[in-house]
Amino acid sequence: MANTAFTDPDRLTRTLRRGLAHIQRHPELIDGCLTETGLTLTSDHSKPIRKGQ
Repeated sequence: MANTAFTDPDRLTRTLRRGLAHIQRHPELIDGCLTETGLTLTSDHSKPIRKGQ
């Protein structure tokens, strides 16, 4: 989607939805992005996240 000028809002919406669907089908893309940043996701739902922390 980079360097694309959309002249029609419907085309922009379709392109974004297609891109998001692709990411949903390939969760390893998110893992790869996080790996490059050094960040990790945790699934520990027992500890609430508070604003300001």
